[in-house]
Amino acid sequence: MYIHRILIAIVCVALGLLSGAAAATDLERPASWSLPAAAEVKTQLDDWLRGQELSDVQRAQVELLWPASDDRVSGDQLLEQVVTTVAAVAPTAKELVQFCHAPRTAAPLPEFAILNDQAQPPVVHNNLRLMYGVWLARNDLHEEALEQFGSLAPNDVADPAALLFYQSVCHHRLRDKEACLPAISKLLERESEVPRRFREVAELMRVDLAPLEPDSLDEVARLMDSIRRRLEQARVGKRVRKEEDDVIAKLDKLIKEMEDKAGEGPASPSSNPSPSSPAEEAQPGGVRGEGNVDNKNLPGGGNWGNLPPKARQEALQQISKELPAHYREAIEEYFRKLAREGAK
Repeated sequence: MYIHRILIAIVCVALGLLSGAAAATDLERPASWSLPAAAEVKTQLDDWLRGQELSDVQRAQVELLWPASDDRVSGDQLLEQVVTTVAAVAPTAKELVQFCHAPRTAAPLPEFAILNDQAQPPVVHNNLRLMYGVWLARNDLHEEALEQFGSLAPNDVADPAALLFYQSVCHHRLRDKEACLPAISKLLERESEVPRRFREVAELMRVDLAPLEPDSLDEVARLMDSIRRRLEQARVGKRVRKEEDDVIAKLDKLIKEMEDKAGEGPASPSSNPSPSSPAEEAQPGGVRGEGNVDNKNLPGGGNWGNLPPKARQEALQQISKELPAHYREAIEEYFRKLAREGAK
């Protein structure tokens, strides 16, 4: 009994030391970014506003946007206050803000001069870029969104959680594992302070992307999704053609690997892999023949693209019956492209 109590005491002391070490580690690793206070952001804006010629109406608009006691606003509300304030003063900013608040159209993206105006102070320039980048990301324009986010850091903007979250979304959709996972980790440094929707979606993205392997069928399916998205947006160009070529190359590699594995099986005892002399002409039933086969009896001469629809469907079912359903599109597109290339 005495020894038992001593062991319990030792375990308790060890657990206490471990918990203390863990707490010390947590204290040594503070979050690399912080949530800005509304008063801090307003001070930066005031510095810019003092250099602007404001009418009485504009001054009244700004005062309404910034109540004196409004210091507990969320990040998205604070960003909205900043860009709305800038839009109330600068006509070029107003054009951008109105564009991002309106439903998206099929027209090409306009150029907004204020986004390239380096004379604007960071509080104006950075937050307008963040707002536009968020809009682009929400509309599946991920490459364009990342261009706007550029080198923005969390402490450069009024809503750092939105910056990190939408950077993660863009990298996730573009299959950039090395950029996505660190962005998610940085976002979750303040897990209890970011919006719940950001936190939960970020965890799902991490679980989804972490096991992604290069040249896997999973990557091929994601490439197919990217191609579909771009075609739906009428964004046909070099990137789409490159992704289509990547899909074919990756599927070729996967099929080659499967064929190589299939050829590794043990040879039958009666087989002779290294015959010493060529085989005699075939003599079935005592009749000598050359063993030639007439290709015209094969459907379409063996060409996949010329197979009857029913036969092609049966072949596809055999190929993809062991695979998840969402890989089927990638496999079908692979054979469609083979048919197109064979018809040239």
